[in-house]
Amino acid sequence: MRVLLVDDHSIFRSGLRADLGPSVEVVGEAATADEAVRLVEELRPDVVLLDVHLPGSEGGGAEVLRRCAGLLGSVRFLALSVSDSAEDVVGVIRAGARGYITKSSSGAEVTRALETVASGDAVFSPRLAGFVLDAFGVAHGEQAESVDELDRLSAREREVMRLIARGYAYKEVAAELFISIKTVETHVSAVLRKLQLSSRHELTAWALERKLL
Repeated sequence: MRVLLVDDHSIFRSGLRADLGPSVEVVGEAATADEAVRLVEELRPDVVLLDVHLPGSEGGGAEVLRRCAGLLGSVRFLALSVSDSAEDVVGVIRAGARGYITKSSSGAEVTRALETVASGDAVFSPRLAGFVLDAFGVAHGEQAESVDELDRLSAREREVMRLIARGYAYKEVAAELFISIKTVETHVSAVLRKLQLSSRHELTAWALERKLL
C-alpha cells in the first residue's frame, strides 16, 4: 500500500512513519497544500494521509482535496487531525475524504484505517461517525434542512458560495479556485437561484445562520 504523508510537522511525520505497519510503504511526504497537490499528481499513491490544517492555506486539507478532485477515484484520502470538531470532520468528508481519524490514534490504528480506506471502505471513530451521519441526512430539524439545501448545489457551487458569503470579491474567488470571473458570476447566479436568495448579503446571512462559514 503506497501512502503519501501530508502534515506540517516533520517530527510527527517521522514518528508516524516509524510506527506504521509493514503493509505501508511511505512513498513521499509533504508539509504544505501546494507540496501535497504536486506529489499526489506526481506519485499517484494509493492513500494520502492528510492533515486537516496546513500552513499557508486557508482551505487546509479540504483545499488539497478540491484541487485533487479529478483523482479521487484512483487516489483515496484519509484525514488526520488533532481536531475532532464537527466542522472539520464534515468539511473534509464533503470535499472527498474517505475517513477521518485523530492524532491520538496509535500506529496500529492508523495502519488499519489506511488499509480500510485503501480497500474502498470508509473509516471513522464512533464519535466522528456521529457527526458524519448527522451532516449527511440522519439529522433532523434545521440541520437536515440545511443539508437538503446544500445538496441542491454542486461541489463547485458550494465552494463559490462559501467564498462569496465570506466577503470575497469575484476576482478573488476566481483566483482562489483557478477559474474565470465569468464562471464565478455564473456559479453565483446558480447558487442564488437554487437557494431562492436575491443578493450576496442574503447569502452571507443564510450561511451564518446555518454555521457554514
